[in-house]
Amino acid sequence: MRLHGGAVLAELTTRFGEQARAKVLSGEVVDADGAVIDAATVLPAGASVYLYRDLPDEVPVPFDIPVLYRDDDIVVVDKPHFLATMPRGSHVAQTALVRLRRELGLPELSPAHRLDRLTAGVLLFTARREVRGAYQMLFARGAVRKTYLAGAPVDPDLELPRVIVNRIIKRRSHLQAVIEPGAPNAETLVELSAPGLYRLTPRTGRTHQLRVHMASLGLPIIGDPLYPKVIDVAADDFSTPLRLLAQRIEFDDPFTGIRRMFLSRRTIDGFDAR
Repeated sequence: MRLHGGAVLAELTTRFGEQARAKVLSGEVVDADGAVIDAATVLPAGASVYLYRDLPDEVPVPFDIPVLYRDDDIVVVDKPHFLATMPRGSHVAQTALVRLRRELGLPELSPAHRLDRLTAGVLLFTARREVRGAYQMLFARGAVRKTYLAGAPVDPDLELPRVIVNRIIKRRSHLQAVIEPGAPNAETLVELSAPGLYRLTPRTGRTHQLRVHMASLGLPIIGDPLYPKVIDVAADDFSTPLRLLAQRIEFDDPFTGIRRMFLSRRTIDGFDAR
């Protein structure tokens, strides 16, 4: 938050009450440089201080986040199932972003793209704000080739490979995305890699796109609690992961022009992701 100026303790107490006062007195409020604010601190108008609200208890996600690659600009990890990419809704501390910032000591870490909470696999973060926009733009422009693996039933009568093209809409407060008439905005190449294992190459990036497209073929991804129907799963139930893996990403580095490729080390039901 930005200050009006003056004694920090008095301003925070006026604006946020006794809870904010207690946080100052316990050393939980810091300025833009990370220095602890105390009862005597006076700052000019426009100065920033950081006051973090208390969060409800979250169910710990009991899986590590292996680092696949790291340099001064990017960090590439192998995200586990059940861990959100970044804070949203009831998931804050138990997200890849917050955990990695703490574990790696990188306060400017930021995701260049997102994976659904239930999807595992390759996830790229930028380590410095100076390079953030260039890598995020690669994903926004569709300049990153992404390959997924999915475990799903087999339909011997379904002709594959095939390209699915349609319009997917995800509305706020609705758990499921839906296919609607209108101009197409979602495209996925679906190939059978082995019996029960599918290679999915999305050419767009709509919310839940791969899960919706597989369900539309009558091949819902194993472990999916949303498609084709919503299943209530307890927050601490990690027994049935979604069989969807972001297996590979490839792109030309925006600074060096070098072709880069990162590959997950995870497996799906005994199939090697590589």
